[in-house]
Amino acid sequence: MKTNTIEPEPFEFCFPKLDTLVCVENRPDEVVIRATRATFSEEQKAYFVRELAAEGFIPVDYKWFSERSSFSGLPVVRWLVDCSWWTLSPNAVARTRRFMIRTLVGGALLWLLLMTCVIFGSMRHGLSSAAQPVTVSRNHG
Repeated sequence: MKTNTIEPEPFEFCFPKLDTLVCVENRPDEVVIRATRATFSEEQKAYFVRELAAEGFIPVDYKWFSERSSFSGLPVVRWLVDCSWWTLSPNAVARTRRFMIRTLVGGALLWLLLMTCVIFGSMRHGLSSAAQPVTVSRNHG
């Protein structure tokens, strides 16, 4: 008989002030928290885990989590500094590609317009200055 193992739904959080992304995986025997950078202190980690439990992202047993709880047989939380889980979504890549193509095409058209103005402006200036006589005055003093 095959048993279906359901992968836990990961939850992603962003901490802009810490410049860190966090992915929380609620597994049957533990909670795995993957961060893109090691920016959390031990107190911040404990507070974050308690908040996750209070908000219902992880079981309520973690509501009384502290830095020392993993040693006393209470629920296990593993913190990993790992960027491998973070990938760009295909929609974000497509949106960025469209933006860059529009920006480059717009820049090329603007450059072409400016070069056209410079060329025609210098031609018109060259014709008008050639028709006028040049006078040189010398000041002897």
